[in-house]
Amino acid sequence: MTPSEVNTKWKALQQKIAKEFDSDFPDLKVMLFLIGVQELGKGTRKYSKRQKEELMHVATCRLLSEMGFYELEGLDQDGWPHWKLLRAIPPYTTMEQEMLMKSLVVGYFEDIYS
Repeated sequence: MTPSEVNTKWKALQQKIAKEFDSDFPDLKVMLFLIGVQELGKGTRKYSKRQKEELMHVATCRLLSEMGFYELEGLDQDGWPHWKLLRAIPPYTTMEQEMLMKSLVVGYFEDIYS
């Protein structure tokens, strides 16, 4: 996808999620949190600040696994997924990182909403 296509799809996804959750337009952190909750599979509940950060990490690893950077090692005794880094992530610029993550988030939700 071109950056223009990513941005168009990103805005559409933000609108869809905002409407579904009756909230403001979610930013990238909120999207990562939602993906983390989905991947954890324990549903909506109260999460500590640390758990929220871990959920965003789970989401990041899950998304980057699409590109072969991570592989799921398995679940711990509490059911949390653990990922293994397979290869180094290139030193992307901040803009490149954001565009990459938005693109992966869009793809993730396209799979869910398809």
